[in-house]
Amino acid sequence: MSTASNTFRPGLDTPGEASRTHIRTRIKICGLTREEDVDAAVAAGADAVGFVLYEASPRHVTAERAAELARRLPPFVTPVLLFVNASAIEIIAACACIPSALLQFHGDESPEDCLQAGRAFMRAARIPLNKNPNMGAAHFDLVKYAEDFKAAQAILLDAYVEGYGGGGKTFNWSLLPPNVNAHLVLSGGLTPANVTDGILQVRPRCKTLAVDVSSGVEIAKGIKSAHKINQFVAAVRAADSQLAKNHVRLSPT
Repeated sequence: MSTASNTFRPGLDTPGEASRTHIRTRIKICGLTREEDVDAAVAAGADAVGFVLYEASPRHVTAERAAELARRLPPFVTPVLLFVNASAIEIIAACACIPSALLQFHGDESPEDCLQAGRAFMRAARIPLNKNPNMGAAHFDLVKYAEDFKAAQAILLDAYVEGYGGGGKTFNWSLLPPNVNAHLVLSGGLTPANVTDGILQVRPRCKTLAVDVSSGVEIAKGIKSAHKINQFVAAVRAADSQLAKNHVRLSPT
């Protein structure tokens, strides 16, 4: 499998439970449709930007348009192409437009489907919203899901809603398994107001954690706010700072 040199990596494999809590959280801003929003994400310090190649989405762009926007990216900021049940031909054609892109699958793709393009990829896990522990996040077998998609660079956690995508909804983070042997990307209803808490709850449960935001930094669907993007990044860094302080406080003297 070929991977781009600037591929978005949720984090580095670092052994030890305590070390999981003070790695810098990587940030992806998704659903970009305008040049000014790409520029705002880069200026704020985003590690990756996402382009939705799913026609039913209000944030849809064509592969050609995504390529235009991706050309604005500096080195080490990764373009991510989001697909929902696309054909291998469509995926390979889009990859030809943006050779450095990481792929993100949000539909019903099997592990084999995700490998067809020969690219590094993330796989979305659609976590149930139901508050009943027998039906909600606690019932979803994330450990098995991560094992099934072990070829993925990361598992992206999004809320299950009708259709595809998280619909700006959050699931109950506290019901996730305590130990998932995977890099995770927390998504689904994140905003500048709740992302700090989400990171504090989920980071200790996995190898590394990244975050992915779309509607939480918008003023309209597909139209981002530079101010909200900056607020979101600041909230992520506040979580990193808190975790680093906790690590120092708990470390043996």
